[in-house]
Amino acid sequence: MSSTDENAPPIAAPRRRLSRADRQRQLLDVAWRLVREEGSEALTLARLADQAGVTKPIVYDHFITRSGLLAALYQDFDARQTALMDAALDASEPTLQSRSRVIAEAFVECVLLQGREIPGVSAALSSSPELESIKRQYERLFLDKCRAVLEPFAGSRGLSQASLRAMLGAAEALSDAAANGEISADEAKQELFISIVAMVNRAAGIASN
Repeated sequence: MSSTDENAPPIAAPRRRLSRADRQRQLLDVAWRLVREEGSEALTLARLADQAGVTKPIVYDHFITRSGLLAALYQDFDARQTALMDAALDASEPTLQSRSRVIAEAFVECVLLQGREIPGVSAALSSSPELESIKRQYERLFLDKCRAVLEPFAGSRGLSQASLRAMLGAAEALSDAAANGEISADEAKQELFISIVAMVNRAAGIASN
């Protein structure tokens, strides 16, 4: 081998092409960072492509529109919340107190893990009937899960949709307050736990202490 060959710079290894699933995960992670740092208003497909270091067609191929990107972010949040709650429920005792504690802690923890981004994404989803419908769909799935978990303790009358909606409103408000530092995470979890137990006991006709 000649000295020229010995001194030649090494040939760079070809860049590994990400699978479609890995690329989508990368794009979602960058999108969450953009929302956290600049707010949901700054989130556009062109901006995402620039920040992710990819071409615009790649981003458009994954999400098609900004609405599609927002829906994917909310779906990503919902999947994380569902996995967290399912794992905790599987490990919990079959009592009202234990199951209520799991729901309260899982909801607050998931919002805190996502930081302040999810309120912005949630608000953006309310900007059009199509996006609002997607948000409502995931809310219904969450409420159906809560009903299935809590209704065995609610007596023959069961849980009304109005009471479950009130529980969701409390969960969102308390989680947002904890994410903004207005209250502590423990305060949010405890207050939500108390609200859930009271809701179920009220349906069962059990007076609160």
